[in-house]
Amino acid sequence: MLCQHCNHNEATTHVKTNINGKVTEYMLCADCAKEMGYGNLFSDFHTDFNSLLGSFFSSALPARTGATRCPVCHSSYNDIAETGKVGCAQCYETFFDELMPTIRRVHGNTEHTGKRPKIFDSPKEIKEEKVQQSENKADKLKAELDEAIKTQNFERAAEIRDELKTLEG
Repeated sequence: MLCQHCNHNEATTHVKTNINGKVTEYMLCADCAKEMGYGNLFSDFHTDFNSLLGSFFSSALPARTGATRCPVCHSSYNDIAETGKVGCAQCYETFFDELMPTIRRVHGNTEHTGKRPKIFDSPKEIKEEKVQQSENKADKLKAELDEAIKTQNFERAAEIRDELKTLEG
């Protein structure tokens, strides 16, 4: 398909605009797209993002000498400050003192507050939760057992008794 703007070159860019509900579509060649301001929208994103994070790290953290490097990824503190990216998990430990002020400023806190998935609960917390659940179930069964005895439903009382023994055993 030919460019709808110049009608000479092959169209490589599809532009679709929606202005106040009016949808307009264009098929443009690379030159016309660039001329009309529809060039690569993400071409400068990488550098802008790096400079954004780099400004967070460079303004808040003191400069370090190039001598200290992460033992795993070999990033220096200057690399982190320039790119705005931490090289690996070990970098957080290696450059802890330098990174903490920035992390506090950006996130407002250095410890997680709020909900967390159960998979991160410790085995002790999981065991305590299971014990609490079994205690609640035992209390319910005891109440049912008392009710079954009062109504002289001894077959049901025997079933509940067996469930209690299994639960407590």
